Amino acid sequence: MEIIIHGDKLKITDAMNDYIEEKLGKLEKYLENSDNVRANVIVKVKNHEQRVEITIPLKTFILRTEESKDDFYAELDKAVDKLERQIRKNKTRMMSKQVKPIYDFAFTEIELDEENTDDKKVVKRKKVEVKPMNENEAILQMELLGHQFYMYKDSDTDKPTVVYKRNDGNYGIIESE
Repeated sequence: MEIIIHGDKLKITDAMNDYIEEKLGKLEKYLENSDNVRANVIVKVKNHEQRVEITIPLKTFILRTEESKDDFYAELDKAVDKLERQIRKNKTRMMSKQVKPIYDFAFTEIELDEENTDDKKVVKRKKVEVKPMNENEAILQMELLGHQFYMYKDSDTDKPTVVYKRNDGNYGIIESE
């Protein structure tokens, strides 16, 4: 597995680098053809907290987790444990014949100017390439990412659609006309 490590407002030391590689190396046993897998790790500092974001885009889904704590090593341990649980929890769903392979996404992050003086403002914007899939694939992808909603193109109607998690634990679908 190729591991790309970035530090945001933080210099990644050799000890941190070695620890990240050691911990993420444990995930290789779950991944087929792990030589072609690229893990992106971003370590950020904000006030006294450190944040670790790990994203592993695979051919059929995206593994992602984010942890914030005072201790870098503890948060990395927790983040890798979360990724391992995601893989184990969804392994049967991912391998089932009902779930067809979905496509990789290309995320582009755009930095915004700080000129907006409103109390509430857009602080982050992402462009996502929406790929065709069915409801079950979209729900699986949303659960793997740990998000409350997920936008996709319905493979039957070819229209943009949003699946979201309801407060009662079920799912809702918003379809465009």
